[in-house]
Amino acid sequence: MDTFSNAEATNLIAFSSNGCYHFSAFLYFWLYLYLGDFLVIKHFNFSAVILLSLFISTTSFSQSNAVSKFRDEKSRTSRAVSEKETNVTIERIESDVADALTIIQDNHFSGDDLNYNGLFSTAIDTMLHTLDPHSNYFDAKQFEEFRTDQSSQYFGIGATINHLRDKDGKVIATFIKATFDGAPANRAGLRYADKIVEVNGESVLGKDYSYVRDRLRGPRGTVAKLVVERYGTKKREPVEIIRDAVSTPSIQEGYMVRPGIGYIAMTGGFHRTTFDEFQSEIAKLKANGMKQLVIDLRFNGGGLVNQAYYVANNYLRDGQTVFTQKGRVRGAERAYPSDNRNPDSTPLVILVNGATASASEILAGALQDHDRALIVGENTFGKGLVQNPFPLEYGSMLLLTIAKYETPSGRLIQKDYSDGNLYNYYTNGGSLNEDKSQKPKGAEKRTDSGRIVYGGGGITPDIFIKPEELTDERRRIIGKLSDPLIAFSMDLAYGKIKGFEKYAVDRPIRYNYDLVGTDFAIDPSLLNAFKSYAGSKYGVKAGDVEKEKEYIARIVRTELATAAYGTRTSQQVFNNYDPQLKRAIEELPKAKQLALIGAQAASARSSKPK
Repeated sequence: MDTFSNAEATNLIAFSSNGCYHFSAFLYFWLYLYLGDFLVIKHFNFSAVILLSLFISTTSFSQSNAVSKFRDEKSRTSRAVSEKETNVTIERIESDVADALTIIQDNHFSGDDLNYNGLFSTAIDTMLHTLDPHSNYFDAKQFEEFRTDQSSQYFGIGATINHLRDKDGKVIATFIKATFDGAPANRAGLRYADKIVEVNGESVLGKDYSYVRDRLRGPRGTVAKLVVERYGTKKREPVEIIRDAVSTPSIQEGYMVRPGIGYIAMTGGFHRTTFDEFQSEIAKLKANGMKQLVIDLRFNGGGLVNQAYYVANNYLRDGQTVFTQKGRVRGAERAYPSDNRNPDSTPLVILVNGATASASEILAGALQDHDRALIVGENTFGKGLVQNPFPLEYGSMLLLTIAKYETPSGRLIQKDYSDGNLYNYYTNGGSLNEDKSQKPKGAEKRTDSGRIVYGGGGITPDIFIKPEELTDERRRIIGKLSDPLIAFSMDLAYGKIKGFEKYAVDRPIRYNYDLVGTDFAIDPSLLNAFKSYAGSKYGVKAGDVEKEKEYIARIVRTELATAAYGTRTSQQVFNNYDPQLKRAIEELPKAKQLALIGAQAASARSSKPK
């Protein structure tokens, strides 16, 4: 989710959202819902509204009998008459809210167990979602978590974990998958397949990874006391780890996917470090001979708009619009042009899908409209609304949509929300299996070179290509193979599969490594060994293994790469099987030609007399 700070509108500061309770916000946005235009015209003071709401909340939350019975028959009759009036007043809203609270407090069966935080959180978010799908409310705790998300880090031990189940589906334990370079878990010596036995004196055997994860995270500087069982020796050891900041980078991977072709997985959202990460990756790839580039924005849900702007600015000429923001608040309507006098001319393909949203769509739309990049994949999500943060009392925050984004050609990114149904909005009318090849229903626009593009529903790719699709039968088989593959890979990594000791990875992770074809090559004899293992320990049918040989080889190689080189490098295994990435690479010559045509069109346009 993306927003601009009023104080730094020119710097394009952006934010995300979720929601919870604060009564001042609740009242303020009832006022906004009913009297929004009036509040703007009359320039209501926001602080005054907060003070008013605090006064009302004091009276409304009293649970005395006097409050619960103050409405006599005469006042009810009076209200019945006033309801016929069409004018909405602050007093009327105050009365309705106070009555609702009183009735709930005095009559709901939950009694003293009422969760007021949840109650008002839901009330505020439901109210806001009648306006748009992306305005939200944060209580103090959620606001702090939100700010942590935007900082490209969290506090914990810095490891990926996963649980293993037995043949009956019961969780055995949670294991370390990999540690991050320089993170506390890495410094403490945790390694692939270490079993987590205890966390701070509590046994976590039989607990799934989410339960264990929540106990591993905590405030910076606090101690996580673990007992781990080393997979290779089965010895249990105490390990103390001081929790610290753990990086959550925007760029999950960057490497030479083919000779002369770089690949950057910008899939971790847009955070404060995104452009710095991007520049670092570009420098590394060019040093390795990169001449063409694929930027992967699939599953990138957006984030800080200024970071998306900086990436686009790297490739657009001085004066070319990156995007336009349009809204009713003063200062909310303006264009944001590139200011780069020496843009990078590397041919570009951008990969997108249905989870590419918001700031990612701004980047893809800008490069598409100026014919600077070829867009490959599926239709993007369609989130083009600007949120502005309004800090409230006691550390809470309200994120309100104040404007919309347009691409350089004038396309609206935002998809339809006219029915006000959040479920339909996020599931494409209740079906996640829509035909994503359909063009949006918005107005027809044109790129710099005259190509037709459409608005009103995200970014439509120039080349549509679906991801690998699984039949129900394949999903069933893969589900059965999941735990056997993890168990087999851990045994394999520690030399416990007889005859295949060459695959052992009993050593610390080596970071920043790029795989080559000979690394952990999976041969037929190893697949036969897995067939026997899965059948004897998990009851997997030999026929199911035969049907999924390629998938099995992919997972085993990924696990071994994770053990040896970490989660970042292991993504390279999956890329070898990715039909969308393969098509993106094939289309790079077309991207190069498109960029030349776009540059000619832009030059012709700029040379015309104004």
